[in-house]
Parts: sequence; C-alpha cells; structure tokens
Amino acid sequence: MNSNNFIAIVKYVILNNYCNFEGRASRPEYWWFFLFNFVVGLILSLLGQLGTVFVILSYIYSLAVLLPGLGVCIRRLHDINKSGWAILIAFVPVVGAIILIYWLAKAGDLTENQYGPVPQTPTADTVG
Repeated sequence: MNSNNFIAIVKYVILNNYCNFEGRASRPEYWWFFLFNFVVGLILSLLGQLGTVFVILSYIYSLAVLLPGLGVCIRRLHDINKSGWAILIAFVPVVGAIILIYWLAKAGDLTENQYGPVPQTPTADTVG
C-alpha cells in the first residue's frame, strides 16, 4: 500500500463516513485509520509534555475522531457479520478486548451479508 492510499483511507473515513454506522468497512480501512489515530495521539501526547495547549489540542482531536472511530469499528464488525452492538464486548475485563481485536483482525465475509455488499478499500481515485 502506498502513502496515497493511506491518506485516501483516512480522508474517506473522516470526510465521507464521519458519522456513518451502516454498511461495511474493509480491514485496511479500519487498521489504517487506527494507525493514523495512534500516531497522531502519540505525537499529541508527547507534545502535551511541553504545555497545556497541546493537552487541550489532544482532547479536541480525541473528540473530533470519536464518531468516525466508532463508525469504522462498527462497520468493520458488520463486515464479519456481527452486530455493531458487539463492540460492547470490550467492556468485559481482559477477555473482551482480546476477542474484539480478534474480530477486527478477522477476514470479512467474501459475499454480501445482511449489512451490505463486500466493501472496497478506498483509494485516491475513489475518494472525493
């Protein structure tokens, strides 16, 4: 995957599916968005050591990506034919988080399921 696709996926999740909880999300769509949030969060956390303004910026960023993050996670669960409510398994101590990570890393259904057609990974050509 090249950097254009990485950027396209992040733009697609944030701009095209900001608050979308319907449909399906491919593995690359979820995990590239996760990586983006992890890196930005890490950078803001490190900068937070320098001053309060970066801590506030970190909180604002976290709030801004909360809905797209939940949306892409729920759509990823839909891709393996699980209800979005399955995300709540993460609240089961220790085991819940492990199960959720397994589900998020699992290959999606190869055919259309009750949540929609097989998702295509966004590319620079498909994101507007």
